[in-house]
Amino acid sequence: MSFFADDDTRQAHAAPDRPATPARNGLRRMRMTATAILAAMLVLLVLSALGQAYYPSHASWLGWVRAFAEAGTVGAVADWYAVVALFRHPFGLPIPHTAIIPRNQMRIADSLGSFVERNFLAPELIVDRLRAHNTAKVAASWLASPANSRTLADPVVDSLPALLQVLDDDNVARLFERSALPWLRTLDVSALAGNLLQVLTEQQRHQPLLDRGLRAMEKWLSANAGLLQAKFSEASRYTPVRLDAYIVNKFVEGIIALLHEVRSAPDHPLRQQLDEAMQVQIVRLRTSPRYRRAGRSWMRDFIRYLKREDSYRVLWHRLRLWLGSEAAREDSWMRAMVADMLASLGASVRDDPAQQDRLNAWWLQLVHAAVIRYRHQVPALISEVVKSWDPVEITRKIESEIGRDLQFIRINGTVVGGTVGVLLHAALLWLAP
Repeated sequence: MSFFADDDTRQAHAAPDRPATPARNGLRRMRMTATAILAAMLVLLVLSALGQAYYPSHASWLGWVRAFAEAGTVGAVADWYAVVALFRHPFGLPIPHTAIIPRNQMRIADSLGSFVERNFLAPELIVDRLRAHNTAKVAASWLASPANSRTLADPVVDSLPALLQVLDDDNVARLFERSALPWLRTLDVSALAGNLLQVLTEQQRHQPLLDRGLRAMEKWLSANAGLLQAKFSEASRYTPVRLDAYIVNKFVEGIIALLHEVRSAPDHPLRQQLDEAMQVQIVRLRTSPRYRRAGRSWMRDFIRYLKREDSYRVLWHRLRLWLGSEAAREDSWMRAMVADMLASLGASVRDDPAQQDRLNAWWLQLVHAAVIRYRHQVPALISEVVKSWDPVEITRKIESEIGRDLQFIRINGTVVGGTVGVLLHAALLWLAP
């Protein structure tokens, strides 16, 4: 039966290193099954024909068998030819309208790209599908979770050192001259400071910074008690040294005890007083003309300092080192602050339907504009990629995916052909005189 063996069987023997896959193994089994049924039809046809010749007494019922075998063989061979012609030339002969897939690869690539553009990249279709979902609420709910916000904050902070290394001194100088200076001249420092303090104090984000400050102050007082005693003795010349030491030590111990008490009690009155003072200061920074004038004056002095002897280069270098060291620490305040800000942003959007509507409208408008702008490039990319594929390889891949079903067509063709042969034989007998 090598005459009816698929060309792919010969290619498999010629390429033993081709990796076997479940789809490929299933195709091979179905192909062997369909070929075995075709062989059985040929054997049945030969036996029935010989039986009619050597056993005339049985020619009547053998005629039915022969009709089934003849038609089944024809159907099997015809479907075999049709299946093989999709992927290659039968027996390697350049028969017209065979090897349809590899011969029409370029046309298939263009048609596939056009199909995707017409049926999947229509702006109205995409926007209508997205409009049915509240994307802003889903994203905000995900971001509001502390675990998710930290998951997003970690790669942002981790990428900061690499980003800082990309910006060399010359790039920083150009950025400073062209963008930073004009922006700094118009910056409302007072209002900006008020806004930053507002963000920092929302949901008690400033408490970890306050705890670190209190801890640092405790360490400093413990390490510099001698210095404080010396300064106190200089100011109080007429008291004994031992008395000075006693007073200073008691004072330092009292301050350290107070700081430790404040640090250990989240609801300590001093904390509440500090929070109230910060809220008052935030209002003043945002609304006070005096603070606004002071901010502009401070900014002018700061710009003059930066421009003098390229001081901004030194400032940038120190800032880069500081941010890099903070980003390298797993417990840095930067990670906690970024995570808290992202979680706060998510919670704010999650609980505000009006803000969700605005974000969804912006998102849909962005998608609509992006689809209109790039919808022709995606099909072009698909077409180019498909055209670049090796014809033999793409034919093999397609056949691996759909070839098993095509082998069922061969089997069905055998059965249907045999059934039609029996019906035609019956019709001829009925019409015969």
